[in-house]
Amino acid sequence: MYSFMGGGLFCAGMGNILLIVSTATDYWMQYRQSSNYMHQGLWRYCMPGKCFPHNDSIAHLDATRAFMILSLLACFIGIIIGIMAFIHYSSFDRFDKTFAAGILFFISCFLVFLAMAVYTGVTINYYGKRYGNWRFSWSYIIGWVSVVLTFFSGIFYMCAYRMHECPRSATSH
Repeated sequence: MYSFMGGGLFCAGMGNILLIVSTATDYWMQYRQSSNYMHQGLWRYCMPGKCFPHNDSIAHLDATRAFMILSLLACFIGIIIGIMAFIHYSSFDRFDKTFAAGILFFISCFLVFLAMAVYTGVTINYYGKRYGNWRFSWSYIIGWVSVVLTFFSGIFYMCAYRMHECPRSATSH
């Protein structure tokens, strides 16, 4: 049980760090315009030597930001509850912290998946038709890696929950 919880905490911690890096950096997409490479993130777009904030409220960027921030919060709360389950913190006896942490990691995974899907769909639809020389960059790729890590942290915590529940349910009969 503890090895699953340790693996879940490791994946969740790494996933949360990658979520922070992905959300905060400006390399979601790179493109070439008039012989200069430019890049943009969720908060700013950058031309050679200078970055500018996204002044307009662009719906897909707002949705992606919101989903990424909610995913960060769910993952962070899941890590706190996961640590409490790991050290047997017992302020809530009727509250299974292992199960709650697993659910929070799955919620985090779902939210970051929604963020990545919204960004991918709109970017391919918009830039794919208008510009020929663009590509997704490393911040975007890190976002997809965090989807996988938060998913596996949820899997690990659900496995730990099942291992914890099976002996208890066998002795209750």
